[in-house]
Amino acid sequence: MSERALRGTRLGATSYETDRGIDLAPRQTVEYACQNGHRFEVPFSVEAEIPAAWECRFCGQEAALLDGDEPEEKKVKPTRTHWDMLMERRTREELEEVLAERLAVLRSGGMNLAVHPRDTRKSA
Repeated sequence: MSERALRGTRLGATSYETDRGIDLAPRQTVEYACQNGHRFEVPFSVEAEIPAAWECRFCGQEAALLDGDEPEEKKVKPTRTHWDMLMERRTREELEEVLAERLAVLRSGGMNLAVHPRDTRKSA
């Protein structure tokens, strides 16, 4: 008989537990608004840190916290290029000296290009 009682009840898809007799954690409701004019509320725990931005439920844009402080702009480091990193290790005079040495080797024919794997030319 118990087999027939569970037939057709979508066992596992629906919870049969109720909230009766359970004390829920204290909550607070926070209101957000997006640029498209949508306003919505999100429940948070009283202990939770409230984010300054939340994804809008209606359009997916970023919504700002109403009656909240504006989020601080994070300091952005300037992008370090290869040249910047090279200049941290060597002076311009040292680079001129290395360049002159390498050009002298190339001009004298002292570098065998067939031996170097960086050569992308096909030998005929």
